[in-house]
Amino acid sequence: MIAGINEQDFIAYIIFGLILNFLFSILFGMYLSKNIGMQEMMNSKGDKQQSTLVGLSLFVPFAKMFITLYRVSILQIYFLNKGHTHKEFWVYMTNKQS
Repeated sequence: MIAGINEQDFIAYIIFGLILNFLFSILFGMYLSKNIGMQEMMNSKGDKQQSTLVGLSLFVPFAKMFITLYRVSILQIYFLNKGHTHKEFWVYMTNKQS
């Protein structure tokens, strides 16, 4: 048993969480590309690497999905509600902060 549940159930939760993450990530990417434009996104993309914790979160059920939803909430609460643009969010997410 892992975390109080059977191994098969735990693996099923991990797989379902990854599927939901990919679904949310694809939809969020489509939303950003619709509002920014694919060419503009490629031109303004920085070289920021994901943290190690984001990579390790693949092994925790639903963690990657919650990270994607956290990024959506940052876009809405911090950027759009304060008058910033989608492009400013994209630059914030992909460029190293000085």
